[in-house]
Amino acid sequence: MTLSAVRVEAIAPAFKLLPVRMNTREAEVQLLATHLQEAPNREQCQLPVKPGQCGPARGIFQFERGGGVAGVLRHAASRPHVLRLCGQLGVQATVTGIYNALPEQGDVLDAALARLLYWTDPRPLPVLGDEEAAFQCYLRNWRPGAYTNGNTQQRAELRRKWAANYTRALEEVTDAQ
Repeated sequence: MTLSAVRVEAIAPAFKLLPVRMNTREAEVQLLATHLQEAPNREQCQLPVKPGQCGPARGIFQFERGGGVAGVLRHAASRPHVLRLCGQLGVQATVTGIYNALPEQGDVLDAALARLLYWTDPRPLPVLGDEEAAFQCYLRNWRPGAYTNGNTQQRAELRRKWAANYTRALEEVTDAQ
């Protein structure tokens, strides 16, 4: 699936469900880079633990039940938006309801939650082109285990991967303007 398809099928419809002020090019680049980092082939299931059984994360932004899902549902900056979003999509506004709906709702719910997770960050999204600040923003908000628990080589690989993904995301958004 192309980045253009992710923009059209997931991010654009998600932005329509959220306040207009959340719809920025900076947000779009950050979301696309995060998607590429987390599930570049639009995987809906993190590392299946058994055939037919997902690991702890779901969706193209790889939300975990007790991590990102619980975080956006409980955070004061995102909770009212999550409740409204769930009402619009007919999703039960509980951690379990949202988590279970991720694969069923397609990528729109996932993209909206991803935008809301970045909304909870007290720091503004990085300006376009500031790849290092965007990486730090990703680390603060997604807290990838491969980085947190990884060794120096694994962290360096994750950083290299981000550089390539951020460049692709930035090109996608700026070329489309």
